[in-house]
Amino acid sequence: MAYWFHRNPLKATQVLTFELRGVSTDEKTRRIFSELRQTRNKLLELLTDPNHDKVIVEKATTDYFSLLLGLIKPFEENESENKLREAIKFKWTNTLLGNTAVEQFDTVFEAASMAVNIGLWYTKHAAKLAAKEKNDNLIGKLKDNTANATDTDTRVLEAYIYQSTAEAQEVTLARAIEMKHSSSLIAALACETAQLYQKADDALQSLDAKIVTKWRKYFQLKSDFYTAYAHNYNGDALLAGDKCGEAVRGLQEGVKLYSEAEKKCTEYASAKGPGTTARPGNHLFFRKFGPVIKRTLEKCDRENGMIRLSVTFRYHQKLPFDPPQLELKATYGLASPEEFQEPSLNPLWSKEVYQKMDAKMAPKPEPKDDKKKPGELPPVQEKETPMSEKDPSTFSGCVIS
Repeated sequence: MAYWFHRNPLKATQVLTFELRGVSTDEKTRRIFSELRQTRNKLLELLTDPNHDKVIVEKATTDYFSLLLGLIKPFEENESENKLREAIKFKWTNTLLGNTAVEQFDTVFEAASMAVNIGLWYTKHAAKLAAKEKNDNLIGKLKDNTANATDTDTRVLEAYIYQSTAEAQEVTLARAIEMKHSSSLIAALACETAQLYQKADDALQSLDAKIVTKWRKYFQLKSDFYTAYAHNYNGDALLAGDKCGEAVRGLQEGVKLYSEAEKKCTEYASAKGPGTTARPGNHLFFRKFGPVIKRTLEKCDRENGMIRLSVTFRYHQKLPFDPPQLELKATYGLASPEEFQEPSLNPLWSKEVYQKMDAKMAPKPEPKDDKKKPGELPPVQEKETPMSEKDPSTFSGCVIS
């Protein structure tokens, strides 16, 4: 089965030892930093392989974030922020900006960056299961979040959320097709899915085209494809309601959009940009739909030229100039992002332990130098999930479980 989903690469980061001599003053404080190092390394290793069970990744996420919260949340009633928040320098790349690293003395930056990687792991894991996106409220707390096209740029985050929601909804749509639900419901789900991909594309519109062209082409081809899909099933529903003229016009628009999606598949494949290259044009679901929508149009054309035996007037209806508006709303089956549940603070942390930490001994951030070139980090060596080139046995390419 050809790759159907586009995936951006994981963010790279440097190895952290959490060696803070002078900050940790006894065995209890040293143990916290030791556990931070071990849980971070374990989580980063798990995220390179989308084949892991999500229960294992969720536990590793909770283990690390429950410790990291001790460097973010204030412990004292009179402090505005945790005294250790800026004690460690973190370095991360951005998924759209190559190997150039960004470094900050800010634990919130670490939490936000790791959260993005966890969200990316879910989308990669979802390529064979179902798409979900973890999202949290850390972004608004970042002190330095002004650069364009970083992973904490709200436009990039919006695109990820819309993409994940749309891909989760694709699974719902495939189930509706396989279970032979009504044409009106399938049309509505397809329409909503197309709108989500359009919103993802819109979110990236103001970013540098050199950076996001490939990603946007993916969103555009999916939006065109699912709008064509909506016109196909909406045409069936209109025909059943004796609205042949509107059905034919909508299907003509659907055939046109399917051709546009085919063209964008080629443009996407040749576009430069980060991430894996999907091959939606080779996928059975995409290939099968072209003949289907053309047959549906031919059927509506025939129906529109018929003389009904039960009446004496011609059934032929004049085609509208504009295609029917797809103002369709699915009554059920819509996907929605899951809220990120913040883990509880690790029991290794306490107010007493926190008070023993000496923040004055932490390394101080260097003065910002705009002339200094940021360093680079090697890309993450991600483990691939091989996809069979054999076509699935179902029309949609999905298996109902």
